[in-house]
Amino acid sequence: MKFFKWTLLLFSYSVLSGACSSESNEPDIDETTISISAPSVSNVTEDRATIIATITTNTPSAILKKGICYDTQSNPTISNRTVEMSSAGLSLNLTITELEPETKYYAKAFATVANGNPVYSTEISFTTAARSITSELDKYIAPSYPDDYTSIADWSNRSQWNLANVHDPSIVLAEDGYYYMYQTDASYGNAHEYGGHFHCRRSKDLVNWEYMGGTMNSLPGWVIPKLNEIRKAMGLNEVQPAINTFGYWAPCVRKVRNGLYRMYYSIVCPGLLNGENTWGERAFIGMMENTDPANNGGWEDKGYVITNASDKELNFNVKPDDWTNCYYKWNAIDPSYIIDKDGKHYLVYGSWHSGIAALEVDAATGKPLNTLPKPWGTEEDIAPYGQLLVTRQIGNRWQASEGPEIIYNPNTGYYYLFMAYDALDVPYNTRVCRSQSILGPYLGIDGTDLTRFGGEMLPIVTHPYKFSNSNGWVGIAHCAIFDDGNGNWYYASQGRLPKDIPGINASNAVMMGHVRSIKWTSTGWPVVMPERYGAVPQLPITEDELTGSWEHIDLSYSYGKQKTSNTMTLSADHKVTDGSWKGATWNYDADNQRITFSNGVEVCLQREVDWEASPRTHTIVYAGYTNSKTYWGKKKK
Repeated sequence: MKFFKWTLLLFSYSVLSGACSSESNEPDIDETTISISAPSVSNVTEDRATIIATITTNTPSAILKKGICYDTQSNPTISNRTVEMSSAGLSLNLTITELEPETKYYAKAFATVANGNPVYSTEISFTTAARSITSELDKYIAPSYPDDYTSIADWSNRSQWNLANVHDPSIVLAEDGYYYMYQTDASYGNAHEYGGHFHCRRSKDLVNWEYMGGTMNSLPGWVIPKLNEIRKAMGLNEVQPAINTFGYWAPCVRKVRNGLYRMYYSIVCPGLLNGENTWGERAFIGMMENTDPANNGGWEDKGYVITNASDKELNFNVKPDDWTNCYYKWNAIDPSYIIDKDGKHYLVYGSWHSGIAALEVDAATGKPLNTLPKPWGTEEDIAPYGQLLVTRQIGNRWQASEGPEIIYNPNTGYYYLFMAYDALDVPYNTRVCRSQSILGPYLGIDGTDLTRFGGEMLPIVTHPYKFSNSNGWVGIAHCAIFDDGNGNWYYASQGRLPKDIPGINASNAVMMGHVRSIKWTSTGWPVVMPERYGAVPQLPITEDELTGSWEHIDLSYSYGKQKTSNTMTLSADHKVTDGSWKGATWNYDADNQRITFSNGVEVCLQREVDWEASPRTHTIVYAGYTNSKTYWGKKKK
């Protein structure tokens, strides 16, 4: 019994002795002293700074963390931003990164101990340098997706498409910060035929696009009944066309208000009105609505809006190739939709035929404000179907113009009507005119009244072109025009590769989505940049950057011809020393980023991607007008 007691006592003593011995080896927090020298700062650039300080302590092992805390407000603590030193030692030498340029920062060195308050040095302040154009641009990484996307064109690769397989885009900026793009059912190899109609993709930055899928699963149920209702009233037999023979064209999507988006779309009916030697069947414009475009399956069809109208009564026995005398006055495809500066809603539509028409629609329903009569009769009978905005040729229904897109710019006080001209494979080109009234008259830059007299619309906005070291692009038209809400405007369309490029099967069927920046001239005309948008940092362009060689393109109209570049050289003494404008002088307006030449041409500048360079990089581009010509240019590296 005694043996057991002594053993227990001895064991207890050993445990207690061991515990006391262990505690004596840990730092005594209460006796630890820490001081930190006043920090010094060096190597301050536009986005980083190095800070040095020294910690003095009698118990180095008591320090758990050490580093620099900093903020744009005085008296920073470890609750603000910090950078820590993980290595041993008491000398701090740390570089703070990702700072904003031209910004004042406050910083302290700190050290923390267990169960104790942090110890801080005195505070220092420093101001980062102004942003360096060169260093900022050196960080830029250009988009890398290929223009020849044929290897991923198939439906199974749709998640990789980005801007591949785009045709007749319409773009809207939604409440969630995404840009949503919708389009005609057209693609390389008809890849879209598997996924419904009016396909959607979205992007936060206009460079990287996520494919979302079709918004309409099948032909709306109202189309064939409405077609036969009209045919019956015309004295024609009912028809039952195959569902897969209808065309789905040119949607236009707009935000009406928060929580309401409208899509106007075109359905083209197949066949002829009454057999051989009669005009083709009609088209319809319908409308869908959605409360949130992120819900791609949430588009609810609202039905019929308008159809083709004829001023030839029932005289439809016009041969289907007699284009100048076609049966319809108004062609119900290619809708555009606008809420004017007074809050009225208009549908603008038309393709070829007599020109482009405008029709006021009800703000609440999106349908025609007034009841429409039967879609045939005299010119007076069908007047409710729309008012003429522009025409290429008065009295000729072979217009070779289509795809209207109308916007209002409150900064200039003008409505702008963009149009696609000519055949869509190669010659397709974009024009623009403007008016201070939604219903016109619309004038070109040369003063041509396109509403009352018709004529060639100028200026040219896009045209088939080719910079060096590339195949160039053709078929650049049928555009969407939109802004980001901060005064920056953009142009989007398809661009096609030219025909017969070696190694690319059916190269002209390659349709890549193009997004381009728009700048505004001093006289309020929009110019579209010659290189596609690539989110290049829009740093100020200095005059020194302008001297040297440029690729210059005279983009004046030439049907179906790619306009190529020649060299133009700007010297530091403000002379054009080589190229088309040799002998002219130039002057730079840095505040507005415009060059004015002594020959009267003003061009707007922008930093953009040099898509033809290998590897792609950034450059400076320009676009500008005279009364009859358009000019594009790109700075050579």
